[in-house]
Amino acid sequence: ISVAIHHTALFPIRQVYVSLVERTAVSTVVGRVLEAYRNKIGMNQVSQQSETDPFTLTAWILNQQKKSNPDARGNLTILLNSICVGCKFLSTSVRRAGVAGNDVLGKAGSENVQGEDQKKLDVVANEVFKNVLRKSGQCAVLVTEEEEEAIFFEEPHKGDYCVVFDPLDGSSNIECGVSIGTIFGVYRVRPGSKGALEDVTRPGVDMVAAGYCMYGSMTYMMITTGDGVAGFTLDDFLGEFVLTHPNVQLPSYGSIYSINEGNAMHWDVATKTYVEEQKAAGKCSLRYVGSMVADVHRTLLYGGVFMYPADKKNPKGKLRMLYECYPMAMLMEQAGGLAIDGEGKRIMEKPPADGIHDRSAIYLGSKENVERIKELLKR
Repeated sequence: ISVAIHHTALFPIRQVYVSLVERTAVSTVVGRVLEAYRNKIGMNQVSQQSETDPFTLTAWILNQQKKSNPDARGNLTILLNSICVGCKFLSTSVRRAGVAGNDVLGKAGSENVQGEDQKKLDVVANEVFKNVLRKSGQCAVLVTEEEEEAIFFEEPHKGDYCVVFDPLDGSSNIECGVSIGTIFGVYRVRPGSKGALEDVTRPGVDMVAAGYCMYGSMTYMMITTGDGVAGFTLDDFLGEFVLTHPNVQLPSYGSIYSINEGNAMHWDVATKTYVEEQKAAGKCSLRYVGSMVADVHRTLLYGGVFMYPADKKNPKGKLRMLYECYPMAMLMEQAGGLAIDGEGKRIMEKPPADGIHDRSAIYLGSKENVERIKELLKR
């Protein structure tokens, strides 16, 4: 601490944070500097990224906009920043769940359109994202897992984009502290349209952006605007998402497979065969959380495959195409992976035939893993 105080001429902000560093020992700007001193290394060795010049999500979005379309008006930037605000709100709510004065645990006493029991935090999350997106002034249509019908905005809140989202994926795990998250995808309205259902009942290849935010031990956001995948971690002291994974790339093969083996008796032959092959090889591990965001996040970082096949209980599959399958598939493809449906076809090209809550089987992850599943499905 005395070393930090001695160097306040260079880092005045340390005076503000020094007591916080003592109490929390988190890796804030000051914490990292103190750690550097303790390890007797120079500041230039602490990190390749300047710790006094963090690259925030907002800066990244603006940079992507400049690269793809220098003449853009910045509307997508405003929209994505609004989603970012909603994620920060949910991150705080999840971390404080169960604390006195923040009663968001337990069931809300209602069901969503899927017939699933809604948790109190499901309802909160849905309202938060509806409000921040409406106030952004950039949305024409919203589709949320929690409501049966699409939501259409009128002037002065109407914009040129449509957002599809699962406000709180994995909410059945809230009480036990398992990582949960928000999944979102963005379409641009069709030329000449002022916002119609047809603007969102389109295949995933038409999405202009997609991502998820995972709330757990840390709050992560993985996002793509069609030019690779970047990962951000929420710095609670800055109140900003800071770039921590600048160019996410899946390995061509991964040794982890993720699937709910409790449903094994209901699987199709191809899925059973693939899992049996993995077990017989003796080099693979099963990892399954039961929260899509958590399982896909691990797959995105470590490689392997995430599988949610159709089965006898869910003949079409269980996951929703618009706000679960497409966004995750877009991320995987942008990171060098593959995503297919239950027939071995590219899921991003498959339109939602049965409306905004249409379902599908999905297999996504490293190329070699998914290619093998594709071969088995084609037999």
